Amino acid sequence: MAGRTPFTNLDPATAADLRHLGFDPHELDRATEQLLTYICTELLPIAPPVSDAPRAASSPASSSVDRIGVLPDALLRRIVSRLPIADAARTAVLASRWRRLWLSTEPVLIDAFLRPDDHANSPAIAAAVSGILEAHPGPFRRVHLTRCRMGAHQAQLARWLQLLAAKGVRELVLVNRPWPCDVPLPDTLFTISSLVRLYIGLWKLPDTAGLRGASFPNLRELGICTVVMEQGDVETIVASSPVLEVLSIQGSHKGLRLRLVSQSLRCVQICSSVVENVTVVKAPCLERLILQGGRHAASGMCTMVSILDAPKLHFFGFLGPGNHVLGIGGTVIMAGIKESAATIVASVKILSLNVRFGLPNEARMVPMFLKCFPNVVRLHIMSRKCNGSTGKPSLNFQEGPTESAMLHIKEMYFREFRGEQGEVAFLKSIFPKVLETAVIIMANPSFTPFSVAVAFSKLKEASEVIRCCQVLLLKSTGPEGGKAWSFKEGSDFSCEDPFSTVESSLFTPEQSKFIGFDEVGNRHDACCTMPVRSGRSLDVLNYELGMVSASFGSRP
Repeated sequence: MAGRTPFTNLDPATAADLRHLGFDPHELDRATEQLLTYICTELLPIAPPVSDAPRAASSPASSSVDRIGVLPDALLRRIVSRLPIADAARTAVLASRWRRLWLSTEPVLIDAFLRPDDHANSPAIAAAVSGILEAHPGPFRRVHLTRCRMGAHQAQLARWLQLLAAKGVRELVLVNRPWPCDVPLPDTLFTISSLVRLYIGLWKLPDTAGLRGASFPNLRELGICTVVMEQGDVETIVASSPVLEVLSIQGSHKGLRLRLVSQSLRCVQICSSVVENVTVVKAPCLERLILQGGRHAASGMCTMVSILDAPKLHFFGFLGPGNHVLGIGGTVIMAGIKESAATIVASVKILSLNVRFGLPNEARMVPMFLKCFPNVVRLHIMSRKCNGSTGKPSLNFQEGPTESAMLHIKEMYFREFRGEQGEVAFLKSIFPKVLETAVIIMANPSFTPFSVAVAFSKLKEASEVIRCCQVLLLKSTGPEGGKAWSFKEGSDFSCEDPFSTVESSLFTPEQSKFIGFDEVGNRHDACCTMPVRSGRSLDVLNYELGMVSASFGSRP
């Protein structure tokens, strides 16, 4: 149709088939671009920055003296390696010394930088990639290939992987621009023994025979995004990676069944996937288990999460009674089950739960889950919206967590607060315990009729039972239900809490006040500052302070 923008991801054959079936191919093209944007911005490693070569070239020389030429080779190699790779390759024509420098660098090849004004020109980008990989002896420090429609360049792709296997590459990001979205990955990829970090997106894994030869002796980080694969494929790759520390999976839709057996894994995160079960069989180094999304009880299916042997598991989320059935040891955790040493995971310090408090069957499982993790220091609750309740909420939480189960919890973050009966009942049950600080983040008023005034009224109702807990009310400015999960946050071991988007300490008087009560019932205020965690932008922080200057009033 005249005036319509060209397709970014669809090939002509797929577009014609969609039109024949009565669908608008532009809608699928836009949806695919949104998926690719999410994968590239939230799931893949960040492409390293390069210098602004055109601006540098336009700067006038201050004299005719060759000041660069007197620099040592080691420094010049570092300079060349930070240029856009096309410009770095051009330095080889300056002199024989510069050619030696170019060939002795460990270059960074980012195909998005090859033709920044013509990202959709897949043939030209593929030709440029081929030229660079053929010309340079390697090894390559990083190679990010995310701009080509690999279905149209399968012969070139096979050659690229052969070159990278022979010459060496430490970090490889390989994303197919669909369609088709099930282009098979060449077996050669799984023999690149130099890889330390590997991310693949929108592919089809080779068959089991092709994966048997996988060998990743140096691989520490693996990301699998929207990849067609069979049962057992992930386990085969993990078994071939003896030092693998981070395993990230997104967009698996065939019912993933995952058995984790690894002496090295520290972080496993699975998001936006259909998962039948995850069994931590033996993972002595596992610190983080993050499950975002999964099968839903509304379809009659939940994800079975079994923890058998994970003595160092410190971070666990987003566990949801509507999506997950929890098993510890050989015991399935159900309402009314008795506590015992066999049904607890004492190592977990930070726990994140997703709960629909309007559904009694989900709400009553919250205290059961809390009893399984008696040493939690920080608790995150994401209150999920439900279309309707199947019964009256258990307002008293009669099966609430015992004092011993709450003994170590110091902080709680309660997100998407809408003042529902079940939410208020839960807060009433947890406030009298030994909790010290509660941060309540109300749902974004843009997506709900719930107002700040109502939030204060409901929170005041819940706060009547406060002993010494300090309460802070914030207002979300993010999307309904919270921000999509980011692999970068989950695998950042420098971050003390991958589930936290707001630090809980040091709030300035200008920003907000904690409002709480001491043990004898007198109201008091404690003021602190709230810094944004290092490396986080304000739009990612996604929250703003609410009108916390209002008073809850004096207690009776």
